[in-house]
Amino acid sequence: MATPRCACVDLYWIPLGAGGKSVRFNGIVYEAVAAALNHRSRYDLYHSALVIDLSDGRYTVEMTPVSDGTGDGRGVVVEGPVGHRRLGTFRLFRYELRRWRDGVVPDIDLAVESPITITNEAMAARRVFDTLPLVPALTWGRDELHTGDMWNCNSIISWALTTAGLNAGNVALPPRGRAPGWDAGIAVALRGADV
Repeated sequence: MATPRCACVDLYWIPLGAGGKSVRFNGIVYEAVAAALNHRSRYDLYHSALVIDLSDGRYTVEMTPVSDGTGDGRGVVVEGPVGHRRLGTFRLFRYELRRWRDGVVPDIDLAVESPITITNEAMAARRVFDTLPLVPALTWGRDELHTGDMWNCNSIISWALTTAGLNAGNVALPPRGRAPGWDAGIAVALRGADV
């Protein structure tokens, strides 16, 4: 007899650019500028991803660039523009949100202080899963809704957790870590249908 699968939602903090030099370099430059403008110390930047275990399988949740036109095979549930809404007509300037059964998050083995179990309640895990196709397809890197923070991968994760009734504001970051966009997702979720 098969062992029943536990339902849970685990969050992973992956160092920004862990798998590539360009993203890492750009993140370092971005954080240096942000720190200088805000007269504060620099922090390590993190990208978030989820793993959702449900009775019917394990799903990875991550925002990534659109790699090709076959998103169904990667569990793509939302696509949005990068940089500027008009640029989003070109695949190079689009992101996708994956809710991928048996999927892979390439750099998950480099995650820091992870996984963090957000919930191990089946109904809460299902709510997070079910909210993902409803994520607003806002422009990555912009603050279109004037939250004071840009929309990005962290926004999507915090939006889904908050919309599912979980307290994303209490999720701990690694020491000396920062997750740009996290607060934007919470703020947009709390606005509800006004988005």
